[in-house]
Amino acid sequence: MYKHILIPTDGSDLSLKGVEHGVRLAKENASQVSVIKVSQPYPLQSAATLDSWSTAQKAHAQDALAKAKAIAEKHGVDITTRQDTNDSAADAILESAQSLECDLIVMASHGRRGISRLLLGSQTSEVVSHSPIPVLVVR
Repeated sequence: MYKHILIPTDGSDLSLKGVEHGVRLAKENASQVSVIKVSQPYPLQSAATLDSWSTAQKAHAQDALAKAKAIAEKHGVDITTRQDTNDSAADAILESAQSLECDLIVMASHGRRGISRLLLGSQTSEVVSHSPIPVLVVR
């Protein structure tokens, strides 16, 4: 049914639930899987140096993607991984889905509503609102 699934992760327990679900779905459908970790660009008003910021972002991405690889290996699914840097994780996810020709995005969400959603924002909500392909939200 789905040929190529994109799974965003930030390495958190919640996002790894999305990875787990997406990988299992991919196995059932013999789908190709790409996992993306979107990092924030260097903030101009940061106390960190550019080098220390970049090193920390790269290490965090490697850790998050390693966790996704471990989940995929547990299920016998091959995945490709990528790190992107963008102010908007949602934009990076949508751009990757298009460039990779994915036909499904699987991602996790806290499911916040009301004021907490408005104050915190929701990358998942942005992806769902603007994606031209189906988005499966895992809670």
